[in-house]
Amino acid sequence: MGELIIVRHGETEWSRDRRHTGRTDVPLTGRGEEQARALAPSLADVRPVRVVSSPAERARRTAELAGLTVDETDPDLWEWDYGGYEGITSAEIRESRPGWYLWDDGIVPGDADHPGESVEQVGKRADRVLERVRPLLAEGDVVLVAHGHVLRVLTARWLGLAPSEGRLFALGTGTVSALGDEHDRPVITSWNVPPR
Repeated sequence: MGELIIVRHGETEWSRDRRHTGRTDVPLTGRGEEQARALAPSLADVRPVRVVSSPAERARRTAELAGLTVDETDPDLWEWDYGGYEGITSAEIRESRPGWYLWDDGIVPGDADHPGESVEQVGKRADRVLERVRPLLAEGDVVLVAHGHVLRVLTARWLGLAPSEGRLFALGTGTVSALGDEHDRPVITSWNVPPR
C-alpha cells in the first residue's frame, strides 16, 4: 500500500499574519513561493499515482513550484469555511469572544461567499476525499495539496478520530507529511516536515 502524502501550501500574506483564510484565494508570498520550490527535493523520489489539489491558487501554485503535476482539483479540499471570521485573527475574535478557540467554539455565519461550516462538516468533506483516494493507495502514493485546517481534520479522520481532534496536529506552511499504515492500522509516518 502506498502512502498518502499531504502538502500544506506555502505562506500567504494572510497565513503569515495569522488571519483565517478559508475561501478567500490569497496568493503565495515570495517566501511562500520559496517554500514551495524548496519542497521539490523532498518530493523528488515520490512517484504518485495521483496528485490532487484544492482548487485554491495557493495550493495549485505550491504543487507546481514543488515539481508536482496536479491530476485533478477537488473542492472537498478547500480550507475550512470560516464564515464571519474570514480574514480575522484569533486575537481579534477573542476581543469580543474571550477564550474563543476554533476547534471548540466554531465560527459565526458570514456572507453568501462565506456562509461558514462546522468542524463536523469539514470532517464529512475529509471523509469523502479519503473515500476517493483510499482505493488508489493500492497502486502507490497519492499526494494531496491543500490547507492547514482541512488537512489536520483529514488526518484525524484517517486515524479514526473525531474531526475536532485535528486540533492535535499543528501544521506549518510549506511542509510535507505522510499517512500510512502499520499492521493494517492507520498511522502518521511523518509529520510537518519542512523542506530539506
